[in-house]
Amino acid sequence: MDTALLIEKLNNTHSLNKDEALQLIKQGAQHKNLLFALAQQTAQKSFGRQIFVRGLIEFTNYCKNDCYYCGIRRSNKNAARYRLTQEEILECCRAGYGLGFRTFVLQGGEDYFYSDEDIAAIVRAIKAQHPDCAVTLSIGERSRETYALWKKAGADRYLLRHETADCAHYAKLHPAELSAQNRQNCLYTLKELGYQAGAGFMVGSPYQTAENLADDLMFLQKLRPQMIGIGPFIPHHDTPFKDEPAGSVELTLVLLAVLRLLFPHVLLPATTALGTLAPGGRLLGIKAGANVIMPNLSPQNVRGKYLLYDNKLHTGAEAAEALNELKREVASIGYRIVSARGDYTEEPWTQG
Repeated sequence: MDTALLIEKLNNTHSLNKDEALQLIKQGAQHKNLLFALAQQTAQKSFGRQIFVRGLIEFTNYCKNDCYYCGIRRSNKNAARYRLTQEEILECCRAGYGLGFRTFVLQGGEDYFYSDEDIAAIVRAIKAQHPDCAVTLSIGERSRETYALWKKAGADRYLLRHETADCAHYAKLHPAELSAQNRQNCLYTLKELGYQAGAGFMVGSPYQTAENLADDLMFLQKLRPQMIGIGPFIPHHDTPFKDEPAGSVELTLVLLAVLRLLFPHVLLPATTALGTLAPGGRLLGIKAGANVIMPNLSPQNVRGKYLLYDNKLHTGAEAAEALNELKREVASIGYRIVSARGDYTEEPWTQG
């Protein structure tokens, strides 16, 4: 099928088979203007011209895992490690709440210094102080019992990028104790427990093929997550992949647009990695159908230490100043940042 016709078909059916996915991965960039126009149109039907913000709190950069691409892998002896206390996390939330944030994302390495109950207590404390806010956790692979405990404590969402759906490719990016199957099982468990679940993958990771990316799209259609986070691979100088090339911004944008057409209501961030590799990258993401941005609310003295990859975008500005600049940037392309939880819904979204 002609690629332009395939894009129109995707726009009408919101589905792809693997051959169609491969065709878009290989030829979509030649039709990117059509893709971006339809993706923006679809996002606006679901969300208007409103962009949700999530306050990101990177509360620990210790990690028990040794993923080959990650700057906070346990083997990296050069990482300047830190942990935030519960009170420091709550202070980030209080500051963010005052700025209009109504979702807080607690992200960290898989750090068992914090017990399951410690995390539950942090979630309960945030919900007690800010009952109108959503709490998202992004702290890796845990047991069903642990996820259930955190859900009961008040956690609303969980981000766990599947990284790559292909088991053999996954094994090339991770040590043997980690498996694609376990990670995928965790995502299904999170959905079963009632979390709004977020999956996602890197674009241009080492050894990745077009078939791998097509498999990612097939997996996401099967999982039906409420959130999808993708961004270009960016190497980190203290990892085995330090000399690997970064992923393509153009292909990332094409895939963002494809994801928006596949999942009209999904919460789709314009990621920090996109902003790191391309000037105005997050705005390009919005133009490709993204509707979420995740500014950093972490304390100033630790922001430069949570380095999953080199040259990570962070302005050095205080949260209030950075948010005001973000509002100006988003307004410059005809969108506006809204103060709302921004939960997943399949109804057209209006601000309450």
